[in-house]
Amino acid sequence: MNAEKRANAGHCRVLIAIKTAHTVVWAFIAGSIVSLPVVGWYGHFRWAAALSVLVVIECGVLAVNGGRCPLTDLAAKYTEDRRPDFDIYLPEWLAKHNKTVFGALFVVNELAVLWERFQTR
Repeated sequence: MNAEKRANAGHCRVLIAIKTAHTVVWAFIAGSIVSLPVVGWYGHFRWAAALSVLVVIECGVLAVNGGRCPLTDLAAKYTEDRRPDFDIYLPEWLAKHNKTVFGALFVVNELAVLWERFQTR
């Protein structure tokens, strides 16, 4: 194998690792957002607050990085591909609209948790 092929294979392995890490982080944050109303329904408001803080921290990381995940910038060093899903294992449509979909879902689910919180008093 020549040096160029070895370098390309190395870039491919690094890109796979970045995409995997990015997908795991995304799944954790998305899971946190999706679970909020369930946690609120069961009255576990401290858990809801902890999940919300994690999501807000992620939003802060995105804000500091110009609306992009730092892993996206890292992945860009290893490929010329710039499709919405080049840096994560998600369907292209979801990668493209991820912030809109999960941002709206986060707001709605936060409102559901608040509703449950004030219904229990």
